[in-house]
Amino acid sequence: MSVIAAYVYGEGQRVREIDLGDPASLELQPGQFAWIGLLEPSEAELDVLKRRFNLHPLAVEDALKADQLPKVDVYGDQLFVVARTAHLQEEKIGYGETDIFVGPSHIITVRHGSARAHLELRQHLEAAPAQLKHGVDYILHAVLDFIVDGYFPIVDAIEEKVLEMERYALDSFLSRAEVLRIFALRRELMRFKRVLGPMEEVASRLEHHELPCIDWDVRPYFRDVYDHVRRVASLVETLREVLSSVFEASSLMEQQRQGAITRRLAAWAAILAVPTAIAGIYGMNFEVMPELKWRYGYLMVVIAITAICLVLYARFKRSKWL
Repeated sequence: MSVIAAYVYGEGQRVREIDLGDPASLELQPGQFAWIGLLEPSEAELDVLKRRFNLHPLAVEDALKADQLPKVDVYGDQLFVVARTAHLQEEKIGYGETDIFVGPSHIITVRHGSARAHLELRQHLEAAPAQLKHGVDYILHAVLDFIVDGYFPIVDAIEEKVLEMERYALDSFLSRAEVLRIFALRRELMRFKRVLGPMEEVASRLEHHELPCIDWDVRPYFRDVYDHVRRVASLVETLREVLSSVFEASSLMEQQRQGAITRRLAAWAAILAVPTAIAGIYGMNFEVMPELKWRYGYLMVVIAITAICLVLYARFKRSKWL
């Protein structure tokens, strides 16, 4: 069975457990609601809930496919909310989906590919009856807030990797593998941003629009979810800019190093050009070259070459070409 937890609540307290195989256990008294958590359920399991809680067929179909972007759909007096979960696998962000059916007396969460169970969240809410007493709309807020809070460790982990890249890029050249790593992380952040945008819209719509099952006194809680999503989106955008800056800074520093090497080579080439030119002149074997028969000709040529080379070396050193 894919049922992780299924209970009936009343007045902020857990009343009893639900057995999907027993239709009688799905009956609710006035003031009670059911909170059912499923993990990758089968069509038959969802069909039981569909008939009992009058779930819309299109919403059930979406929950089975698990390939939706975050959204809020209204079906009569019920809501169907899709949220995307995320988790970090080495340097790749993996995604899951949580589909939430919300009705006047039920909230059903369907998880696909999510590594974080809602058991901790359920225990936290059961320990605070005053909050759980608000009903299904407050639980919807708590589930969305729980999902969004799971984004922050991902951003923190990627931030550490980006800072490590930044330190490395300032100390040495980036290899091809490291450049590819930078672009791979940028792609992951861009995909993450495409999930965060619709999540912002979901939180904003739940806060500002008049929707079934959402009481006025609970709407402000969704603003907190919206603020958290905005904060994550801002951090993601900052990390993307830092990655771009790391690549640009590395490219500039590499150009600077190449420029320094080019200047050094040019300086040595200029210095070596002096003896080469003089030796080339004397290697032409002209018959009329009076200094060839001069007793001190060789010594003076050597002294001239040495003096010119030293002057050039001093000038290049002073201009920091050497």
